[in-house]
Amino acid sequence: MVINTYFSGAGLFDIGFKMADLEIQQSFEIDSHCCNVQRNNFKHEVVESDITKKLVADEKECDVKVFTYPCTKYSAIADIHGTRTGDELFLHAFRHMVLNPPEIFVVENVPGMRAFPIVIEAMTKLPNYYVTTFCPIKSEIWLPQKRDRLIIIGSRKNFNWREPVKNNPKSLKDILEKNPRVTRPKAIQQRMKGIYRDLPIISDPEKGDIAPTCVAHYAKDKSTRLVKDKKFPLGVRPYSVREYARLQGVPDWFEFNCPDTYAYRMIGNGVSVPVGLWAGNELKRYFN
Repeated sequence: MVINTYFSGAGLFDIGFKMADLEIQQSFEIDSHCCNVQRNNFKHEVVESDITKKLVADEKECDVKVFTYPCTKYSAIADIHGTRTGDELFLHAFRHMVLNPPEIFVVENVPGMRAFPIVIEAMTKLPNYYVTTFCPIKSEIWLPQKRDRLIIIGSRKNFNWREPVKNNPKSLKDILEKNPRVTRPKAIQQRMKGIYRDLPIISDPEKGDIAPTCVAHYAKDKSTRLVKDKKFPLGVRPYSVREYARLQGVPDWFEFNCPDTYAYRMIGNGVSVPVGLWAGNELKRYFN
């Protein structure tokens, strides 16, 4: 079984596939920083390309195609900014499935994608595929992070795809560093005082709290998500890059060879690693 991944970001979904002992052949990503991080951690071919301009004929044959096209304009939070419009990147995923059909395709996005019937129709009504939709897939069954996602799996043969099951999820205390490397922007104090529209979301590891959804814009405003820590002023602090990565299930061997600003963004945009491991194990069941 050979896998190609599209819109692959820093490769968090790919980590899960690798943990399932699956072979990734090619990944396609437009962001050069993400490509550098992938090349630093993986051995498969990483192609820096704009998928809207890439020909399907330019890629290698594979058994499985995995699409994690950006979710920003499908997210409910986009309503706040008036940008919840969907986007047309799904058409390029669809183009790759139609012009060179794989045995299986996997699509990952936010549950809000279901509000766009044209997108859902394209992803679930493709002829000659049996399609199963899982929603929500909750990262909290594995990790101390609230994160719901939509997973669509299409296969040539009818197959009983199994939902993930909860299995000794890590606690917030488990992922915190003893000596985290963090910066404390002035916005933390201002947000704590109520100067901004929203107060920070503060998670207390001693009370068994879990973190809110890791977001890509965290590097721009680390005051929005804080963790209680008595060693810091006001008793709170931001998450370090490594902690943020652990919230997504990223193992410590995975290195972000880039500035923290890019690392936070990559992590927030990524797929929780255990989701990839679950999907990878299900793919192994299918092919075995």
